[in-house]
Formats: sequence, structure tokens, C-alpha cells
Amino acid sequence: MTFRTKLLVVSSITLAGAVALTTGAVSILTRRAFDRINEQRRTALVAQLQKQLEVQSRDVEGKAQRASAYEGVFRLAVEASRAAPDLSAHYDDARPLAEGQSADFLDLLQPDGTIISSAHWPARFAYKNDWQIAPEDFASPTAFLTRVPVPEGKAAVAMVAVRPVAVGEKKIFVAVGKKLDATFLASMGSVPGTRTLLWLSPQEVLDANGPVASPDKLGSLATQAMQSGRRDAATIQWSADRYDSETVFPIPLTKRGTALGVLLVATSLAEQLRLERSIVWTGVLVGGAGILLGILIGWWATERITRPIASLSEGVRAVASGDWSARVPVSSADEIGELASSFNRMTEQLVEQRDRTVQAERVAAWRELARRLAHELKNPLFPLQITVENMKQARDRHPEQFDEVFRESTSTLLAEIGNLKTIIGRFSDFSKMPTPEFESVDVSALARDTAKLFGPQLTAEGRVPIELKLDLASEGTTVPADPEQLGRAMRNLILNAMDAMPGGGTLTIRTTAQQDGVRIEVSDTGAGLTEEECARLFTPYYTTKSHGTGLGLAIVQSVVSDHHGRISVHSAPNQGARFEIDLPARRAS
Repeated sequence: MTFRTKLLVVSSITLAGAVALTTGAVSILTRRAFDRINEQRRTALVAQLQKQLEVQSRDVEGKAQRASAYEGVFRLAVEASRAAPDLSAHYDDARPLAEGQSADFLDLLQPDGTIISSAHWPARFAYKNDWQIAPEDFASPTAFLTRVPVPEGKAAVAMVAVRPVAVGEKKIFVAVGKKLDATFLASMGSVPGTRTLLWLSPQEVLDANGPVASPDKLGSLATQAMQSGRRDAATIQWSADRYDSETVFPIPLTKRGTALGVLLVATSLAEQLRLERSIVWTGVLVGGAGILLGILIGWWATERITRPIASLSEGVRAVASGDWSARVPVSSADEIGELASSFNRMTEQLVEQRDRTVQAERVAAWRELARRLAHELKNPLFPLQITVENMKQARDRHPEQFDEVFRESTSTLLAEIGNLKTIIGRFSDFSKMPTPEFESVDVSALARDTAKLFGPQLTAEGRVPIELKLDLASEGTTVPADPEQLGRAMRNLILNAMDAMPGGGTLTIRTTAQQDGVRIEVSDTGAGLTEEECARLFTPYYTTKSHGTGLGLAIVQSVVSDHHGRISVHSAPNQGARFEIDLPARRAS
């Protein structure tokens, strides 16, 4: 498997895995968010239920109070207070009273609980009331929940209030009830996505719209809640459609430990299930797109990685075949780009090493030429000088034989001979450059001492003064060098800069500590040099001046080369020139 294929596979798997993890995380967070929303909905609905029960309680208490104050009830109480009263004629008195109060249940009771009249079940006249009313409830000023039997053989959960009607020491009681039914559930209002159900028996479950289909599905949940009093929610699926599901939360209705029924808060799961299904399908689609995108990105990434590597490999082969000018394009700033930059620096250093070798060989050749030229010029120089001196003596002895023109010619001849001697001396110096004797040299201190030697010349009378600026590093400028030869190179550079500023200017000498050595800079503000002049400046005999031998900078080049350093010039016409010498911090082995 190639490197590109590996990258493609890894990138595709990574993207697909990331999409899968994101989809799972989103699904879990969504489910938790819905759980929080459902909890808030249940809380709101339970609070509404409590509020509505309080409203119903106050309503029933008011109905019971008004019924007990009815004149017919008082007359009934008077009659019931007599000895051996006959109350059979009053078996139907409760019906109009219940209708007048809009009560679902109303019983007129004797103190022992015997029914005098029942509005919803007149046939129970003279029977005991079985509304599960405890003796303390007869004295309770507040309404309470209880179960009330009805003629159909069922039972209803009702909010009931009992009020006494007294005649002397005798009493009868008015029991008024309002059942909890679909109307009560509808009066609670609605919370989006939720509904309230009332479980009365396994066959009778109501919601705000009436009886609920398939009430048996709630049987086990309601029975468990009534028996244990626990409120454990359950998920009920009403049909084969999985979206027809609800989370049902039971609230047992009890009276002194006796179960009356169960209120059920149901929250629809349709929205949650649809959203989870949408997330899953979105994850599948995004995962597929992620794999495709991973292939495209992987191909693009591998192209960006393998192409520079291929270019680097070609550059290595080119250098290995002898093409030291080979360069690799740097297309990025990452590790691959750094590798390419390092390769280019390596080839540049190889070229520089080759150039230094070539320059050293060239300097050696010029030294040999200078040695031979000096030898050739020395032989005729001494006889020439003797001849001139003899001619001068002859002129002194026989002045009539020499005229003014001869004397002038003699002076000119002697001056030229002096120039020849100077040239010979320069060539001799160039050819006799000794091997450097290395020692630790503080370049900044050497530069400062060298600059002091030229102080008088920079401000001498008869010439435009030159300003000297020293910018010398205080630390890290000690290198192995020959102080005499390095000082001579600095002097040549300073003389060269002074010659470049006949009209005055600024001479700057700067030293800089670097990680791998020291840099010496000598710059001027003269007329500058062209690119061609910069390229030929260190060639022996080449000079841009009207005077001189052209060996000064060649000597500087020789000294720098012997110190395993590098010299360069930076200049442009009318912008001055800057010579830079880089010396290594360690002596080359």
C-alpha cells in the first residue's frame, strides 16, 4: 500500500468516525434535552392540576354551604328532629337541590349516615351512605377527594364537602360532590405535547375528550402506582405505529392511605422520535458525504505532501549527479517546507564551499603569477637605477652636455622607477601571505583599535572630513583568528571606503554576534557599485579607481578564506557600499 493510499484510508476513516461520534453525541444530548423539556411540562401540568383541584375544592365548599342554607333543608332538619319522624316523603328532595347547585352528587344524611335523599341515586333512600366519608369528615370545613358509587355499578372520584344543618341538638348533613371527569380534565387547560388522564378502573380511563381507547395498556402502571404509591414513568405505545407513543407519569390519588384513582400525565414521544430518526439519517448522509469528502481531502492532502517529497527526491538525485545548482521549491511553512528549505541551504553551502575552493585556487594562481612577475622586474630594476645615477653624475661633471629637458626626463624616469618598486612590493606582499596563526581575538576590540589608526586621516587638513561611526557588540565577538592578518584586512576595507568618499561622508564599522560566529561590516556612503563591479571586485588586478594595483580586496579575500570565513559586498549606484565578513566561531578542522 502506497503512502498516498494510506493517507486516503486514514483520512476517510477519521472523518467517518468523527461523524458517527458526533451523531451519537447529538442523539444523546437531544434525548436529554427532551427529558428536561418533558420534566418541565409535567411540572407545569402537575402545578395546574393542584391549582384546579383547589378551585374545585372551593367551588364544592361553596355549593355545600349554599345547599345547607336552603329553607327546604332547614324544614327537613326540623322534621327530622321530631320523635319518630317519617322522612319517606322527602326521598326526592335532593334532586332539585343538586340541580340548583349544579352538583353531580348531593345526599341528605342523618347523623348515623342513613340517606334521607340522594340526587344521583334516589333508590338508595334509607340505605347507609357509602361515599367513604369518615366521621371526622363530617366536621371538616374543607372539601376532600373520595370515591362515590354510581348506579351503573361503577364508582367516580369526586371532590366532596359536608355541611351540618342543626335544629337544637339535632342535626342532618348535606354532602355535595363534583366528580373528576373529562370536563374537569379539560378545565385544566393544555400544555403542548402533553395530556392528563384519569384512571378509575382497568376498564375506565378518561382524558379531556372522554373515554380512552385501549385502557388496558395503562393497567399495570396504574395498579403498581396505587399499590406502592411510587411514581415511576413508563413508555406506552398505543398502536403499531412507533410514533404513537407516550411517556406516562402516574400520580396516585389517595385518601388516608386508600387509593381512589390515578392521574396520569402523558407526554408524546412523536416529536422526539422523529427528531432522533432525522438525526440518525442525517448522520448516515453526512457520514457518506464525510467519506467522500475524506477521499477528496485525503487526495488533496496527499498531493500536497507527496509532491514536495517527490520534488525533494528529484533535487537529491540532481545533486548526486553533480548539479549543485538544483533547488527545491518551498511551497509551505510546515515540516515539509522546512525540509525543502534545509535542502536548499545545504546546496547553497555546497556551492559556497565550491566557490571558496575555486577562489582559493584562483588566489594561489595569482600568487604564483605575482611571484614570477616580481622576479622578472627585480632583475632590470637595479641596473636601471645605477644607470640613471651615473647619468646624473655625468650631468654634474659636464653640465654643458645636458640641457633642461634631460633633467626633466631623468626626474620622470626616477619617479616611474619608484612606482615600479611599489608595484613589486605589492606583488611580493600578495605572494608571501603567511599561514594564519590562530588565537582568540575579540573582533570588536580589534575593530576599535584599527579605527583609531585612521582618526587623523579622516579629519586631516586639505580634505573633506569623514564621519566615523562605531557600532560594536559588547559580548560574543571572540573568534579564533590571526589578529595581524585580520587587522590588515580591516585596514584595507577602511582605506577602500575612504577612497570611495572623496567628497566626505560616513564610515560605519559594525560588529554583530551571531549564533555560529561574528559578522564584521564596513560601509560607506560613497557612489556605490554596479552589479557587475560587485561580481568582479575581489578579482586580483581589478580596480574601480584611477590609481592602485587592484590587490587590496584580493588580499582581504585571501585573509577571509584562510580564516574559513565568507566575504560579500552589497551595493547599488549612488547608495554606498557595505562589505560583510562572516567568521566562524570555531576553527575548522
